[in-house]
This record gives sequence, C-alpha cells and structure tokens, in this order.
Amino acid sequence: MQSMATDGTGTDHVHHHTPLEDAQGLLFGGAMAAFGIAMLTYMGFITGQIAGLAVLISYVSGWQFGPVFFVLNLPFYWFGYKRMGPAFVLKTFISVALLSGLSMVLPHFVQFGRIDPFVGAVFYGFISGSALLALFRHGASLGGVGIMGLYLQDRTGFKAGWTQMIFDACVFGLAFALLPWQPVVWSAVGALVLNLVIAFNHRKDRYIS
Repeated sequence: MQSMATDGTGTDHVHHHTPLEDAQGLLFGGAMAAFGIAMLTYMGFITGQIAGLAVLISYVSGWQFGPVFFVLNLPFYWFGYKRMGPAFVLKTFISVALLSGLSMVLPHFVQFGRIDPFVGAVFYGFISGSALLALFRHGASLGGVGIMGLYLQDRTGFKAGWTQMIFDACVFGLAFALLPWQPVVWSAVGALVLNLVIAFNHRKDRYIS
C-alpha cells in the first residue's frame, strides 16, 4: 500500500508502509470491525454487504457470525486476485480471518448494557468506518461484494457502486421480511453513517492501493 503526502510546495511524496505498519493496521481494522459486529448483533441490527448477509444468516440459523462470514467470503478472493493482485488477497484474507475469529472471542470479554438505538447505530457506523479506513489504507478490505463489483466494472463497465447498492437492497429487503421493521430502520442509519465516514475520509489521491 502506498500513501501520498505533500511537502507544502505541491510536490507529492510516495510512502510505502513497512510490514510492521501493515500488521498493526490490519490488527486495528480487524479488531475494530469485530467490536462493531459485537455491538451490532447485541442490538439486533444488520448491516450491508457480505457482513450484513452473514449477520442475517446467523440470526435465522443460530450459527455464529464468524464462521458464516468467513465461508461467504471464500468465492470473492478469486475476484480480488484478478483485480487487485496477491498482496491484496493475502491481506484481505488475514483481515477477514481476524474479524471472524475475534467476533467469536469478544463476547466472552465484552458485555453491553442499555444502548439507545440511534446512538448505537451512529457509533456502529463510526467504529466500522474507522476499521474499514484502516484496512483500505493498508491495502486490504473485508472482502465481499465490493471486490466483485470492481471486477465486473473492469470487465463489463457496470459501475461497482451499483453492484453494491443492488446487493445491499436485497439484504435489507430480506431483513424486512425476516425481522421487525424497527431494527432494520436503525440498521439503515448505521449503514448510512458508515458510508459517510468512508466517503469523507477515504482519499484515493492520498492512499493508492
């Protein structure tokens, strides 16, 4: 992963992260994402993308989120390899494994009391947004539909954003059919905050994967 900064004169300098910097970035991103999922599932909310589908499956089936999320991501590594290369796939695999594993461990160490739904949704968005920013800036992701969307965009011209929006619409539509409407609405607030965090803070002109 590369980061770009200026020296005040308009000159760009490219900085490569060291392996240690990448390791702490992936650990931070995976841990914060796992904490966000712990808060999300405690409140009975869902989210978008593959994580949202995994949460929904865990609610309906009783299976743990971690293994479901890990398995659902497996088909997408091929798209990541074709679009981003082996380094991205390896870092993404590590990040997904961290989130999957920590999501099973954290409930033994972290317990929540009363959380106002609006406040919980907003803070979920902040926490998960910061997790994704850390992973993006170190050349990783949490896998899923975004990778496939970029691949399809390269091959067909169909915008990656539209692929993600269609998938999210399907996840939330399924959630409305299976869950009470109130937590689904609050979930949409959390997803909006998460996307706003990414939109305002992820600068492709400064961080280039």
